Amino acid sequence: MATRLVQINMKARDDAALGGFWAKALGWGVSSEEPGVTNLEPEGFVYPDPVAVCIDLVVSSEPKTVKNRVHVDLATTSAAHQAELVARLTELGATPVDIGQGHVPWTVLADPEGNEFCVLDSLYENTGPIAAVMVDCADPRVMAAFWGEAMDWTVHKVTDHQAVLRSAQGVGPYLQFLRSSDVKTGWNRVHLDVRPYPGDDMAAEAARLETLGATAVDLGRPDIPWKVMTDPEGNEFCLLTPA
Repeated sequence: MATRLVQINMKARDDAALGGFWAKALGWGVSSEEPGVTNLEPEGFVYPDPVAVCIDLVVSSEPKTVKNRVHVDLATTSAAHQAELVARLTELGATPVDIGQGHVPWTVLADPEGNEFCVLDSLYENTGPIAAVMVDCADPRVMAAFWGEAMDWTVHKVTDHQAVLRSAQGVGPYLQFLRSSDVKTGWNRVHLDVRPYPGDDMAAEAARLETLGATAVDLGRPDIPWKVMTDPEGNEFCLLTPA
């Protein structure tokens, strides 16, 4: 058994408006599975497919108060393309932000609700518009050990400062864990959603993840079909139904 990263979940004050921004930013289509939820995926995409990690925006009244521990890096092909994309995103409503990055070759922006993201130069190729999903952590080695077993994604690099994973098929965005001294406070506003494969047993998969170091979170909601868990560093993630 194994899972794979299929989407990220992002809380939003206005899921439709924020979904509109990200759809234009990525060139993706927009749909809604229910009120208060906006779903983004590439046009013509057959879910799930490792060529893309989709985005679900879910309405929430909780305010954003700290830097997100999970964000996306957008891909470009050159410095000129990077400048062009930054300008277009700014026109759509993004704003430059300083999170202490100093002098770096990427540009840090925030979407209209303040969620940080980066626009890279030509560091990645053939990933689609999202180059990587980035997760702050205290120990990349611990995260690589857990997520490398939790999913069937391939671990490409592990150091004291970062861990890099990518789908077993070698397509789509990367998943990176970056060492950070920031302490996690409260629930993550952006989190990972993983899904087992068709025919897998969800309860057995949840139990396997717990043996690897995950912790089940009881929301008091027996009606929801997914399971909320945390990884060894306390980052929430959802285990979705097999598909």
